[in-house]
Amino acid sequence: MSITERMQGFVKDKLTLDDALPTKLPVYVNSLAYLFGVFTLCSLVMIVLTGLIMAIFGPGWYHVRATGKVFNSFHFWSVQLFFACMVLHLATKYFLGAFRDGRWKTWMIGVLTLGAAIFSGFTGYLSAANWSAQWHAVEAKDAMNAMGVGGFFATTNYGQVLTLHVAVFPAVVIILVAVHILFIRHEGPVKPYPARGEVKK
Repeated sequence: MSITERMQGFVKDKLTLDDALPTKLPVYVNSLAYLFGVFTLCSLVMIVLTGLIMAIFGPGWYHVRATGKVFNSFHFWSVQLFFACMVLHLATKYFLGAFRDGRWKTWMIGVLTLGAAIFSGFTGYLSAANWSAQWHAVEAKDAMNAMGVGGFFATTNYGQVLTLHVAVFPAVVIILVAVHILFIRHEGPVKPYPARGEVKK
């Protein structure tokens, strides 16, 4: 059996058509607590789109031209919304006990996504190509050296920082988000805790 056939079998077993494209959802997902994940995903799409446009035209465009500054602002505020919604998503799912009933893999993938997003945001700030970014890059260099990773990650190396921000960390975040969504589609949205006196089904 080839790798392709094994992958087909795995997808058929783990992700049915009803899981991938559900037409009915439980009534409890109408709560606001279940919307923060969708808001996080929407802001991630905005980040990727504006980031691609900024990468095509370059720093001279998004720092100098009026249109470029608009896209730079869209990218910046999408990042703020992304982290705000992700933290709210993490907090609400923590209090809903999203790690219950064997769902710890979905939970851990979400936590790893937050970690990768933090590094992506950090490298994005350092690659902003302005005086503030340069000052923070010099200050962060000492922190990296103190952690023993300065030889692998040089915050003052603009080429390295930009590559990590544009290619490496976004790819990691997107892959983790895709796997996270696949797990959610397979397992379904986490159920609320049973009410007091209610028997768990």
